[in-house]
Amino acid sequence: MKWLAIASFCVAAGFLIFGAVALRPFGAPTLKEMDDYFNRFSQPEVAANNAVTAIVFDYRGYDTLGEATVLFTAVTGVALILRRTKK
Repeated sequence: MKWLAIASFCVAAGFLIFGAVALRPFGAPTLKEMDDYFNRFSQPEVAANNAVTAIVFDYRGYDTLGEATVLFTAVTGVALILRRTKK
């Protein structure tokens, strides 16, 4: 049983080391074309003067809705757990 724990640790450590080595340099852009697209077309396509607003509320609207749902559920759960009950 001890060998299973050691093997699991080695596999997890291998994944972590591989992930750390495969990281791109800090601050290096991943896709320059995507940045140019959003900067060029956010105003004509979405009619938003702010590119960040266009991305968050139009291009990634469903993702933002999902994040808001998760946040609302978490706050509701914490409120239910920490509520005071009458004795």
